[in-house]
Amino acid sequence: MSENNSQYDVIVIGAGVAGLYQLFKLRQLKLKALVIEAGDNVGGTWYWNRYPGARFDSESWSYGYSFSKELFEEWDWPEHFAAQPDTLRYLNYVADKFDFRRDIKFDRRVEACVFDQQNNLWTVRTNMKEEYVARFLITALGPLSAFTLPNIEGRETFKGPAYHTARWPHEEVDFSGKRVGIIGTGACAIQTIQTIAKDVAHLTVFQRSPNWAAPLNNSVITEDEQKQIKQDFEKIFEQCRKTIACFIHDPDPRSTTDLTPDEREAFWEKLYKEPGFGIWIGNLKDILVDEQANKLMTEFAAKKIRERVNDPEIAKLLTPKNHGFGTRRLPLESGYYEVYNQENVLLVDLNETPITRITENGIKTSNQLYEFDLIIYATGFDGVTGPYDRIDIRTSTGRCLKDDWSDFPRTLFGMQAEGFPNMFMILGPHTSRGNIPRNIEEVVDWQTNLLEYTMSNGFTRVEPKSTSVDKWELQVQKASEGLLMSGVGSWQTGVNSNVPGRDKPRVLAYNGGAVKYRTVIQKVEANNYEEFFFA
Repeated sequence: MSENNSQYDVIVIGAGVAGLYQLFKLRQLKLKALVIEAGDNVGGTWYWNRYPGARFDSESWSYGYSFSKELFEEWDWPEHFAAQPDTLRYLNYVADKFDFRRDIKFDRRVEACVFDQQNNLWTVRTNMKEEYVARFLITALGPLSAFTLPNIEGRETFKGPAYHTARWPHEEVDFSGKRVGIIGTGACAIQTIQTIAKDVAHLTVFQRSPNWAAPLNNSVITEDEQKQIKQDFEKIFEQCRKTIACFIHDPDPRSTTDLTPDEREAFWEKLYKEPGFGIWIGNLKDILVDEQANKLMTEFAAKKIRERVNDPEIAKLLTPKNHGFGTRRLPLESGYYEVYNQENVLLVDLNETPITRITENGIKTSNQLYEFDLIIYATGFDGVTGPYDRIDIRTSTGRCLKDDWSDFPRTLFGMQAEGFPNMFMILGPHTSRGNIPRNIEEVVDWQTNLLEYTMSNGFTRVEPKSTSVDKWELQVQKASEGLLMSGVGSWQTGVNSNVPGRDKPRVLAYNGGAVKYRTVIQKVEANNYEEFFFA
């Protein structure tokens, strides 16, 4: 075949954390694999999201790969919660160490994937007008790769630089002396705002819905800590395997009613001062499932905002009213609330004065024109299913994945979509998610075993049985029952006002926890994948 119609065993889309590890596993099977990446280098989310202040919210040493002890011992994370440049440096180091780039084609965006039902082959087309053919297709797209811009009139007319946090320039942006406007107060916005507020001449924050946030409490990893981390290689990843979301934290076994008000207050104060997600995932076991318990925790979090923000009216605006604490993924911050005590920072409530248009010189609301030198869009992502919607994935009989998933995605374990044979998804809808690299390794290992089983038995086709998908859908729905987050709009439930049809929450993850998810998929493997159809 010609270069533009090359034949492979497997094509992987994406060279981020998932795509690189998947390539490693495919090489172990001695398969001819190609990874197609839109960027000009490896890194995925850490390649694209270069905005000021971008960093981990899970402990660095629990985030890196666990497949190589040698790699773990060679690498020194500088901080307990690494900044984006260090993470990208790490992923480049991994790519160099394992010589991954020789199997990656960069600067190519996949536009279409078509499955030939008769010959059981996938044809992948890129924006470079190339075609690549493979027996199997693996999507390593990432749940947060489809960024969204706001539907605001005049957006293209602004004469100054304008950046989305997910498409930040590779060169450094100089904020000194600049009047900056930022739209959004989600996780990316919080990290950006707290980082640039000290440098700008003036910062105006346009907020529609505030998010709860808690202190990151980050610190440099000392030499002694570094030695201990290296010694704890097995212990760290075993701990992650045991927890509900693969972080080092697990819920406290007590309920809010087990403690007196003073004991609760002391416990929450302790968590508030500790690093990482303990205040969210390591909190009392009922705060994310019991409305009264969540209300108590929410009152504590609101009190902390009032303590940190000088102006009571601003504190009130920064306190969420439409969801309880922890019912969306919790952003972690470092001095975010104190930013609003600065004289050069203004908070604009878009519920009171909505944006009417972007102009040549700035942003116009219903009552005022704000002039800027630079605009930042921190307007989020079309989460989980969005990256799939942006690729035309279909079969030769005309079945279209985007149409199939318009109401509710039909998958088996979030790894294969009903009706799309030989396509494997890493962290697709209805998989278990938490500490992402830990979830990735689990899924990649399991799917690689399924791939090996398929090929070693002489099969050229594998897909989930419809009855198996039905059963998994019921399990997914059941696992979300009783969770307060299930009815809250966020990227995790697929809500995004900038995307047509994304106005109501959907269940897009298996929320029964990583341990239960692992038990389910291991049982399927032990029973020779009876839930799948092979041909």
